[in-house]
Amino acid sequence: MTKILMVCLGNICRSPLAEGILKSKLPQPGFIVDSAGTGNYHVGDLPDKRSIQIAKKYGLDITNQRGRQFTVLDFDNFDLIYVMDESNYKNVIKLARNQDDVDKVYFILNEIYPEQNHSVPDPYTGGIQGFENTFKMLDEACSEIALKLKNNK
Repeated sequence: MTKILMVCLGNICRSPLAEGILKSKLPQPGFIVDSAGTGNYHVGDLPDKRSIQIAKKYGLDITNQRGRQFTVLDFDNFDLIYVMDESNYKNVIKLARNQDDVDKVYFILNEIYPEQNHSVPDPYTGGIQGFENTFKMLDEACSEIALKLKNNK
């Protein structure tokens, strides 16, 4: 069983989309995909209505997800931790207890732009097009992740 965690700031825009997209690309059982935020702003909340709308457009239902905050225990519970941007990376790494924890954390867009540490733009303050663009970036990255994970099984 491989466990993957997607992390953004509030866990209502980018990471819920990444969770939903990756889940749709991986066989069940065999993989667990979850998401979290580095901030506690939206704990218990549904994903942003625009994330829900874009996911639905592409045949994904993310309405069963609820916001939660990343914790140190996530290093124990997950094999891979994908962050959306540099700020998320720094906030997650601050909680790392050792090099094993650090070695689990990756920039998600490095899957398509290796070692460039590009950020997935946060669409929260923009319109629906930002969510569409975010979905497309995450879909491409998640396709690469799924391919690697399925080939390693």
